[in-house]
Amino acid sequence: MINDLDFILNFAATTRFDERYDVALGTNALGAKNVLCFAKNCLKLKLFIHISTAYVCGESSGLIMEKSYQLGETLNGVLGLNIEEEKKLIDRKLNQLRREGATEANIKKAMIDMGTERAKAYGWPNTYVFTKAMGEMVIGHLKENLPVVIIRPTMVTSTWREPFPGWIEGARTIDALTVGYGSGKMSFFVADLTAIVDVIPADMVVNTIIAAMMVHANNQPCQVVYHIGSSLGNPIRYSNFRDYLYFYFTNKPWMLQNGKPVKVAKPTILTTMANFHRYIAIRYLPLLKVLKLANTISCHYFQGTYNNLNRNIKRVMRLVELYQPYLFFHGIFDDSNTNKLLRIAKDNGMETRGQTTLAKDNGMETNNFFFDVKSIDWDDYFINTHIPGILKYVLK
Repeated sequence: MINDLDFILNFAATTRFDERYDVALGTNALGAKNVLCFAKNCLKLKLFIHISTAYVCGESSGLIMEKSYQLGETLNGVLGLNIEEEKKLIDRKLNQLRREGATEANIKKAMIDMGTERAKAYGWPNTYVFTKAMGEMVIGHLKENLPVVIIRPTMVTSTWREPFPGWIEGARTIDALTVGYGSGKMSFFVADLTAIVDVIPADMVVNTIIAAMMVHANNQPCQVVYHIGSSLGNPIRYSNFRDYLYFYFTNKPWMLQNGKPVKVAKPTILTTMANFHRYIAIRYLPLLKVLKLANTISCHYFQGTYNNLNRNIKRVMRLVELYQPYLFFHGIFDDSNTNKLLRIAKDNGMETRGQTTLAKDNGMETNNFFFDVKSIDWDDYFINTHIPGILKYVLK
């Protein structure tokens, strides 16, 4: 492989927001380092591409530029991050827990808590984006003369065109809201309706990667960052997303196993976290207390009902806390480099009109390189492609 490889793409990552710190650091930061060190030994390598996330910016607001992070720089007002020291902190904590005879469940919880604490200490909202930012720093620090491209997608949604419209694996970020609302399990949303929900179809991400491979395949030292998103070029807001869900599930209701449709109302919108906690306290906690009392009086007759409600309340509160930074996110991702890449791709003959394209310079037939987000009609995409794709490919 060292003698033959032309391109290396590092997609490997754990994407859980609240992953164990040892697992997330080992995969997202040190894993990236391991792949880079291998790449530096490849004799014919033309390009190393690292897939990151736009949200390595933390909870920034305003225009967020396509710039690299430097290892050791002061971030969010906190003195430079030392990744090797973070690894030592993890090892010391694990050794301490094992000496104390902690159970695996307790070790897991301690590692999850440690990741969240360390992320917030440095200004990131969760372990995922914190360790992904570390991965970028490691690559920038160790790449030397290796040509590197960093791809930063925003929230990746189902395919727009290829391999066919609506294809997706798993319901993440906003799609958890889609499933919860459509199935009747969630009647409220927590979000700033004026905030932009920055989504990008998966095939546009892939097409950008392929175009970057072709444009940068010159074995020249570089480090270029590409934001792939819609917040600047073709923004939609959480108010639009709410309307898409209400329109879709009103006209094509979710069907229960007994054949009855789920009737949805326009969701209640809680525009602050304080409103969310107040809503839970008023609507659900009194019912939980009544069930607990009834359970005691009836010799635990309502134990199952009480446990289910308690579990659901905790699950919703955990999900809202995890996603809160993105439900109230006010950053806009600059995509100047990506637009430049699109222009270069077009100038080089990567035609975008059909389902296939011909790279005229070398006669190589390739996939469609189309990734101009301005071309997407979001009304049509969500109603006729994305939401049906969730129901077909995630919930089949």
